[in-house]
This record gives sequence, C-alpha cells and structure tokens, in this order.
Amino acid sequence: MSDTLRDLARSATAWPCQEAVALLDQRLKGEKPAKGYVLFESGYGPSGLPHIGTFGEVARTTMVRRAFELLAPDIPTRLFAFSDDRDGLRKVPDNIPNKDMVREYLGMPLTKIPDPFGTHPSFGHHNNAMLQGFLDSFGFEYEFQSASDWYLSGRFDEGCRKVLEHYDAIMDVMLPTLGEERQQTYSPFLPVCQKTGKVLQVPVVERNAQAGTIVYKDEDGSLVETPVTGGRVKLQWKADWAMRWYVLGVDYEMSGKDLIPSYQLASRICRIMGGTPPMNLSYELFLDEKGQKISKSKGNGLSVEDWLRYAPPESLALFMYQKPKAAKRLYFDIIPRTVDDYLTFVEKFPSEEDAKRLNNPVWHIHHGHPPKPETGLSYNILLNLASVCHAEDRTVLWHFISRYVPEATPDNAPFLDKLVDYAVAYYQDFVKPNKRYRTPSADERAALAELAEALTSLPAQAEAEAIQTAVYEVGKHHPVFADLRAWFLALYEILLGQDQGPRMGSFIALYGVEETVALIKRVLAGEDLAAQATAARG
Repeated sequence: MSDTLRDLARSATAWPCQEAVALLDQRLKGEKPAKGYVLFESGYGPSGLPHIGTFGEVARTTMVRRAFELLAPDIPTRLFAFSDDRDGLRKVPDNIPNKDMVREYLGMPLTKIPDPFGTHPSFGHHNNAMLQGFLDSFGFEYEFQSASDWYLSGRFDEGCRKVLEHYDAIMDVMLPTLGEERQQTYSPFLPVCQKTGKVLQVPVVERNAQAGTIVYKDEDGSLVETPVTGGRVKLQWKADWAMRWYVLGVDYEMSGKDLIPSYQLASRICRIMGGTPPMNLSYELFLDEKGQKISKSKGNGLSVEDWLRYAPPESLALFMYQKPKAAKRLYFDIIPRTVDDYLTFVEKFPSEEDAKRLNNPVWHIHHGHPPKPETGLSYNILLNLASVCHAEDRTVLWHFISRYVPEATPDNAPFLDKLVDYAVAYYQDFVKPNKRYRTPSADERAALAELAEALTSLPAQAEAEAIQTAVYEVGKHHPVFADLRAWFLALYEILLGQDQGPRMGSFIALYGVEETVALIKRVLAGEDLAAQATAARG
C-alpha cells in the first residue's frame, strides 16, 4: 500500500477516515497497543430479536476499522460483537411467541430462559444465533462474544474485583444520577440468586474487598454472602460497560445518541478502575414512518429481512454510511432512492482520482474494491417499467432490457438481474396497490396527441436525450401546464397512475417509442388503464 494513499486517507473528508485518524493519533498516539491489536467493539442487547440498528452499528464500525487498516496496516485489528446475554429479562418482548411461558422466567438471565421459538437451548442462544446469522450473511469479519461466557468462565473476575475495590468511588458517580428511592437500593453488583437463578436488584449491606465478597439482603429478607467472581454476580449495565472496556481494552465503540449520558458515566467508572474508555461515535437513531424511535421489542420499522426483500445489501450499507449523526426515517419509501444513489456512486468510482475515491461511499462499503458498473439502468426505471407493464415476473422486464441493452444478460449483468427481481417484488407490494390513474382534460389530450406525433417522427433507435428533448418541447407548447414539472406530473398520473416517475426520455427509450405511442393512443381512445391494472392484479 502506497504512502500516498495513506496520506490521502488522512486528508479525506469521509467520516470513517476521520474517525480512524482520530483513533490512531489521539488514542493510540500512533503506536500499537500493549495487547498487540486495536479492539473495536459493538454491543448487543439480546432481549429482543436482532434489529436493523445492530446491523448498522456493525457495518459502520467495520467501515472505521477498514479505514484504520488503510492508515496503519502494521497494527492488527479485531472486532468483538458482544452480547449482553447475562442480563435478567425485565419485560416480555412484543414480537415473540409463547409470551406466557417466557413471563414465568422474568428476572432470569437470557441464557437461562427456555427458547420461546423452540429451536435453541435458551432465549439468549436463539437471539445470539439470529445476530450471528445475519452478520455472517453480510460477510462481516467479527468475533462473537457472550457475557454469560465471560462471567461464568472467570474472565471477568478481575474486573468485578476492581469494581469492588473502587466501590465507594463508583457509588459517588452513580448515586447523583438516580432518584431518591433508587438510591436506597442501588449497587453496581446484581447478585445471581443461587436458589432461583434470578438476577436480583437488592441492596448490598456489606463488602469485603480483600476476600472478594459482598453481603446482600435477599428478597426474603435474609442476608447472603457471595463472591463477586465466577459469575455469582452481574454488574449493573453502566458499570458492566465500563468493566468490559477495562478488561478487554476496547479502543473504539459506537453507540446511539440516547446513550450519551450512559457513555459519559461508564467512561468515568472506567477511569476510576484505572482504564481508558474507548473512542466513541454517537450516532442518531432510526425513526419509523411516524417519526417514532425504532424499537427491537416493539418490532416497528424495517427489519433487515424487509429491506433485503426489495433491495440488495449494498444499498442497506449505503443507508448506514450516509450521515450517521443525522436522524433518518427508515421505511419502505426510501429504498428505491437509496438503491439508485448506490448505483450512481458505483458508476462514478472508476473515473475518480484516489482522493475522491476515498470520499466515495462505495470505497467504504466494499473496502476499496467496489464492483464494476453494469448497464446504467436505474432501479426507479425498472420500477416504472414494471408499473406500465403490470409485471408479474422477471421475464417481462428482461424482454424490454434485452432490446434496450442487447449485450446485457442475467449472466454478465448479475447486479441488474437481482434488481429485476427486487423491482418486481417492490412493484407488486407497494406500487400496484396504490396506482391511481386519472383521465386527461381536453387540453391535456391535445398535448398527449402532439407527444404521440412527435415520438412517431423521431428517427429509429433515437437516444434517450433526443426523446427527452422531444418531450420537453411538447410540454412547452401547451399553456395548460404552468411549467415542465406540471407536464411531467400529468404524464405520470395519466400514463403510469402515480404522482412521481422516471426521467421520461430514459423510460421511453427502455419501454420503446412504439409502445409508448400505443399507450398514449389507448388513453386517447378512452381505454380504462385503471381497469386493466385491476385485471392484471387479479
């Protein structure tokens, strides 16, 4: 790797590069950590099913990791996907089966609750498997880590002893952040009851740092002494977060904007323990179509599976890349635009200089090796083609594509081939049910008749730009349209049955001039396109 490319990465405006530069210069001072590698971490609370936000955090963290490797190729890196599966379940998630069965185990660690889906040894194991399954499907390089494993194996013993050693100082940090009632019972330690197996939130009445034990008041009022080692306790999560950073030596971890106060508290606790908190990027949260925060327990918003039914994974990675510090609505309508943005970035990449390539999102999505552009056809063009053809399967779209781009085949244009399937699915589920054709007015009929004549007079195999110009000229001649935007809106509503649509020149070139003229003539003859669309549905 050339020194020039490293220098360009240092000056790049792409946020993963800027994060990587800060990590190397500010935290590491340009040196390899004593543990021998830089540790990136992404935490996961498996009380609900894996969430698209979890994918986003791992994707973004991976982008920073790859940018760091560009800057410092001699320093090894690791990424831990850490599951907090030792947590006691506080409420039953809304989107799982067998809720009544799970309700009987409230307070138990997730890895000790039977799997409501009946497929894994525990609820925690099920959700951990779900997490790993979809991370693996995207090819992420990570190492899965389980809190239950770390606590029960004794690898967190040193950290728990350190919390006990600095108990008073940690309490001084935490108590001012709690309500008066909670202050009376708070302790950074949550004992795991040896009789019931529940993670208890009970007062700690005695401590013995030298012996490594605490005495807590059990739910039945009895006093119980227990070691803080061997998984006999679990830490409250802010102390747990800090202890994990301390034991593992985490160098970089992202978290949602709602966790900024928690990150600040955990950072103070980590320093009290003698550690250094990781560098942190606080990203904004995803919102659903109503502007509400997406919740993994409620199951609102899009899932990874939802997105991948209608668009390729690369487009989801782009959505995660764009403006991580800005709140974004995550719902079905943004999918087509994101796909086309991805295609545009891919098309630009080959002609860009190295400096611009590092600022192109596809460098970070594909770790510097994006695919080659294919045909230049956009997702929106395919959607509108599916709309006008009432496409029920991929063969309909490939019929028009093969005529427009004769050299393109499913074999030599695999990305386009995938887009065809995505477009049919998206059209069937979202476009077709909402199509609303309208009848043209007398003035609009005159404009449509002139457009049909203008298209007929074009030379054979007219290019998209020539077609677009012809469409423009017709719209300019008719005062019924206040501007060209009104003209195109009329075309979309009358010919496509929707209030938005494609660049008409490109669309007509793909659909065919003769086919477009025939469509216009059907409208002028009074045919009911809405009825034909309904018949196609049936």
